[in-house]
Amino acid sequence: MSMIDAIRQWARRIKQDAVMLWFACRDPRTPRLPKIICMVAVAYALSPIDLIPDFIPVLGYLDDAILLPAMIWLAVKLLPAQVVSECRAQAAEWMQNNERKPVNRWGVLFVLSVWSLLLLLLVWWW
Repeated sequence: MSMIDAIRQWARRIKQDAVMLWFACRDPRTPRLPKIICMVAVAYALSPIDLIPDFIPVLGYLDDAILLPAMIWLAVKLLPAQVVSECRAQAAEWMQNNERKPVNRWGVLFVLSVWSLLLLLLVWWW
């Protein structure tokens, strides 16, 4: 397997795990802290816009390569094993049937809120 194939598989797993967290957010067996982490990770992962746009050299892809996998890893570690396995099966079925990830409108609001807050802080500091 080439390095490019390995990266593509890793990206598919990240995308599928983001969808898995989307299902875990809705599961009543998910404890409160993991649910909050899942919501933030899902809002960011499924948002149609990025917190750091990809056209910014290095940083644009760094958030997708480090921040998102770290949030997903933390959420998966905190979720009950049964919830993870059931939600992974639901995510695999979703990805196979829909050929796309769901879009989270709250993610847009989250990203725009962060950018607005940073802009307000910059204006206030200036």
